[in-house]
Amino acid sequence: MISTQLTIYCINPSCNSPINPIGDKVCASCQTPLVHRYLWATGSLSAQITPGTKVADRYGVITPQIWLDTQPGLPPDVPEDLPKEVIPYLRLYQERLHLPQAYGFASDGEEDTNDILLLENVPIDATGNIYPTIVEAWEQATAVRQVYWLWQILQLWTPLSELGLSRSLLVVDNLRVQGWCVRLLELYQTPEDKTLSLQNLGECWQFWVATAKTSVAKGLQNIVQEMCETEVELDDIATQLNGLLLASAAELPLVLQVAGSTDIGPIMAQNEDACYPDTLSDLDEPLLPQLSIVCDGIGGHEGGEVASKLAVQSVKLQIRALLTEVTEQTVLVSPELLQEQLEASLRVVNNVIFARNNEQKRQGKERMATTIVMALQVPQRVQTSTGWQSNNTHELYLANLGDSRAYWITRNYCQLLTVDDDVATREVRFAKSLYRKALIRTDATALTQALGTRNAESLRLRVQRFILEEDGILLLCSDGLSDNNRVEQSWQDYAIPVLTDQMTVEDAVHNWINLANEKNGRDNTSVVLTYCRISPEYLVPVTPTLPEEIIEAEIQEEAEEQEELISVRESSQTLLDPNLDLDLNLDLDLDLNLDLNLDVDLDISEESVTSPEIPPTLITKPNRSKRLVMLGGVLALLVGGTSLGLFAWWQINPQGFQQMCRQVPQKLQQLCQPGK
Repeated sequence: MISTQLTIYCINPSCNSPINPIGDKVCASCQTPLVHRYLWATGSLSAQITPGTKVADRYGVITPQIWLDTQPGLPPDVPEDLPKEVIPYLRLYQERLHLPQAYGFASDGEEDTNDILLLENVPIDATGNIYPTIVEAWEQATAVRQVYWLWQILQLWTPLSELGLSRSLLVVDNLRVQGWCVRLLELYQTPEDKTLSLQNLGECWQFWVATAKTSVAKGLQNIVQEMCETEVELDDIATQLNGLLLASAAELPLVLQVAGSTDIGPIMAQNEDACYPDTLSDLDEPLLPQLSIVCDGIGGHEGGEVASKLAVQSVKLQIRALLTEVTEQTVLVSPELLQEQLEASLRVVNNVIFARNNEQKRQGKERMATTIVMALQVPQRVQTSTGWQSNNTHELYLANLGDSRAYWITRNYCQLLTVDDDVATREVRFAKSLYRKALIRTDATALTQALGTRNAESLRLRVQRFILEEDGILLLCSDGLSDNNRVEQSWQDYAIPVLTDQMTVEDAVHNWINLANEKNGRDNTSVVLTYCRISPEYLVPVTPTLPEEIIEAEIQEEAEEQEELISVRESSQTLLDPNLDLDLNLDLDLDLNLDLNLDVDLDISEESVTSPEIPPTLITKPNRSKRLVMLGGVLALLVGGTSLGLFAWWQINPQGFQQMCRQVPQKLQQLCQPGK
């Protein structure tokens, strides 16, 4: 080990001058993007190594246990026989969104000591800073995010317990958060002489829920008390926690904008990709903006192209039927049941393509197939934490097969949500190889699963459930874009302009495709973006009245108030005349709660957005002055506005209308009955 000024090597093996200063984005010699891969060095020995030291002439020690691989283009050292401590990381590769992965080993140069296990995919940002613990971030988090963190931990309990690793969820310093996402620093083996249960987990949570946000505090405390005092089943706790999660998420507004396109690319003879929506989609289709799909066909001429289009068409039919069933339910459909239904839908789609192969007697490489990544935002009705009825629980379901990917992008980070079904991943899951070593194989990127290659019973499907609780972009794409880590390298340039209202979603789609054609260029490319807006600032009350007029209305003499009331009532009665032909074609669902959040499940055009966006990860309490302005707008609408405006609001959302009316002066509350 030596102490030296750290530099980083370019990953381009043909680069003539590969050494660059740490922090540069591209190689000064060949302009290849530089990879800053920060690692977590496990064990007490690594914590004693002085920052600034270079280990194994390769790894720079940034802070205790945070190391930088200064030669990321080289494979890390891996012993021929994998140590026992590595196996759990490999078995749990499917949980890579939350768990770190084994990278390699480094020797500290001392005799009679074990090599240090290095972990990648750790909760460390692009500049080498570790993300905060849950405890550090807890009090600043929103109510829904507090519940969401606990939900994620509960979902990890079973897979970690099965491998004797449940202790990993009880070490507070090990639980880190990257925005909405819970991420673990490393895995801890539970001592063989100790059995951990939900009671231990509940005891760990007790200290957090004591300072939970008011709207969820009582619910969380009841759940934790049940975990601590009784031998409760995991499913029972999961059901209760899910109900609280959806009730708190439903308090938030939600606006979705979706756009997609597919491109043949600069050198391909035909386009075997398909996506939904695409430039030819009817924006009034009932599945928009809830559904998005990307498929990458396999099978050559009249094979892959047919399979991808067939998959998109079949999925749309299946999802239309599923959403109809969900809408008819009077109780919440559990995430487990929705996941099962989506899996069943994909098996049906698989068998449609499989049967077409058999009908056409396709054999071997002639058999057509397709990858798929699809996202479905499922709107369910639920009573919120503050007691009003919402039409959207903010649930997003994500399924993938093959190597088409999904990313979640905010102003602050880009997260890969899916795991590729390829040979490299298979080798890791079977605990045969570390991922970096598996990538060296010549067949590393060959697919192990796709729709249509074999009977549906043999498919290994995985459907994930997420909660939309921050502003962000869901990016679905084929490998024409994701190859060579183009998304990870370029997301800030292509996503942040959308998140800051400097670019439309449609333009962003075309820009991503142009990037793929320019930088990758060897394949077709499909991109579908869904812009998810949660910030209430996007939705402003439609009332032109100024605050001065509001104040004037409030201080009018009682006799003048009564004159206004009579005038508005007479006007309302005229508008509600059944003989009049009113065409109120209002295709939206708008709820107003007492915190002035809006719940909307349709696309609002950019022209109607006038307020600046707040940073998605910045948590602030409701602004009282904005509440007064909103309330003032309601007063102005009641006193000086049109009766048509009152009637429209009441028709759109009577419950939200009445909730807001209860906050106006008592003498004006009788106006809140436009139906009379």
